[in-house]
Amino acid sequence: MPERLEERVANLEAEVARLRNKLENDSSSKSWWQKIAVTFADNSAYDEAMRLGREYRDSLRQSSTEPSDE
Repeated sequence: MPERLEERVANLEAEVARLRNKLENDSSSKSWWQKIAVTFADNSAYDEAMRLGREYRDSLRQSSTEPSDE
């Protein structure tokens, strides 16, 4: 029984070492936004969503700068 426990602990230690190594390698690469930035390249639906969002934000700015009728 102690041998089995030692074997399990050794396997867990190896897995932790593997995960740490993976994490270190991933953290040295590009940040999350750099990884997904190209996913929207040449995507007309994304371009349309950005245009509509910009129009909406502009409409909010215009309504807040217009004088009220009060």
